Amino acid sequence: MWAQATERCSIGSHPSNDLVIDDPTVSRFHCELAIAGDRVRVKDLGSRNGTSAGSILVVEGSFGGGTTLVLGHSQVRVDVDDGQAEIVASERESFGSLVGTSEQMRELFDQLEKVAPSDATVLIEGETGTGKEGVAESIHDASARAAEKFIVVDCSAIPANLMESELFGHEAGAFTGATDRRIGAFEEASKGTLFLDEIGELPLELQPKLLRALESREIRRVGGRSTIACDLRIVSATNRDLRAEVNKGTFRADLYYRLAVVKLDLPPLRERKGDFPILVEHLLQRIGATPEAMAQLMAPDFLAELAIAPWPGNVRELRNHLEQCVVFGERRTPQSPTVPHPSSTIDPNLPYEVARRQAIDAFERDYVSALLAKTGGNVAQAAREAGVNRAYLHRLVRRHGGR
Repeated sequence: MWAQATERCSIGSHPSNDLVIDDPTVSRFHCELAIAGDRVRVKDLGSRNGTSAGSILVVEGSFGGGTTLVLGHSQVRVDVDDGQAEIVASERESFGSLVGTSEQMRELFDQLEKVAPSDATVLIEGETGTGKEGVAESIHDASARAAEKFIVVDCSAIPANLMESELFGHEAGAFTGATDRRIGAFEEASKGTLFLDEIGELPLELQPKLLRALESREIRRVGGRSTIACDLRIVSATNRDLRAEVNKGTFRADLYYRLAVVKLDLPPLRERKGDFPILVEHLLQRIGATPEAMAQLMAPDFLAELAIAPWPGNVRELRNHLEQCVVFGERRTPQSPTVPHPSSTIDPNLPYEVARRQAIDAFERDYVSALLAKTGGNVAQAAREAGVNRAYLHRLVRRHGGR
């Protein structure tokens, strides 16, 4: 098969894939290919039977042209046509609040230039802290709906039993405590843009209702009888790979297909080394750094130091680090978040249960702090990585003085 350098190619048994393989051993969304220079980047999408290249089981990797991939019982040979490998990139160095000169960002800007003026439904995928909300707002600001509202719904922050009301509103008396009519996000965003952040957290039982609203552009308030037409644009975002969630059965394939009319992938900061000079300058300007601080933190040796750090929290973590440098008036070496060691000073005069509770509190406080630093404050992702219920993690955050 031939792959275009400016596109990603998805392979699987679902008909929405670029290459559809009718094989029961191939997952609905099995793997994804992309051209990277003269090589092919292969990413398995959480398939049931895996993706292999020779004897190598691939999670994510780069291979030369002529590689044969094994997907279940099927084989796919991937060749790179040099004549097809031209990279189309924008000449601009910014789009809305986004800045960058790297190839990845220029390609993203080219996509945004084409997508924003349309009314297409957009799905933004990227790691925590890569700037998904900024991309969504930039799309809105460059669209014909820019003068209207940009409404944000964080699907990870709303309890499942309130999500339907949050999206579609409710009538007075619809449920206990519903004393007044409430307008939902779909109505509030009328004529404008509705941004559904962390869409991967939407409960499975609510996904058919969202799908119905997207397809009909009509909603019915909870407890209501009549339908209400909605004229709005939908942009959603997630730090999950929703195709892998489809394979696991935690996200509906038809809803994914409806949300991802246009799919944008945001590169992590570790893949944007060349963007550090313009990105650091942009962030320092937004922070309000003085000219002296700008000169100190824009020094080439410090920029090089920043560029080699891992930044698991991506641009959000970089901004927080730069703000610390500005506040304390010094260059600070970036460090990967680690769990601080709890204090070893234990008062033997305390009763055992009191001392034990204090030690547990200290551990919980330090662990939660480090975990949220790692995920850039994303509680849903932190709960998944810790292997605990999101509601339980919320309680820990509140118990120890967090939001």
